Amino acid sequence: MQMDRTPYTDGTLLDALGIVLEEVSPERVVATMPVDHRTRQPMGILHGGASVALAETVASIGAAMHAGEGRTAVGMEINANHIRPKREGTVRAEATPVHVGRRSSVWEIRITDEDGRLVCLSRCTLAFVKLDRDG
Repeated sequence: MQMDRTPYTDGTLLDALGIVLEEVSPERVVATMPVDHRTRQPMGILHGGASVALAETVASIGAAMHAGEGRTAVGMEINANHIRPKREGTVRAEATPVHVGRRSSVWEIRITDEDGRLVCLSRCTLAFVKLDRDG
């Protein structure tokens, strides 16, 4: 399913970084992010933290779809290998589950450039937790 900006993303990090969800399913989450003044570090290349934010975003959304009634997913650990620099354009993140258990899940996230070249490879572990009634 393709998704546009929703009130759910307004005022969030997704909104601030220009992250756009393109596909969301329990087995695959895809999003894009611009490489621009919001996401570059002072040397003019994509900031590693922006890549990690994109990676955790897609993994978290995918994991939340497996959490079950009254639960959600929260990040426990994330790592990222920054493979190649990116100065402008758009990057695309694709998250797929490696493991989905009762208490946690592990996702692999591949961030690529417009030519399909790997920019960053990440792995994110998320815990399933009960939703707090108060928010």
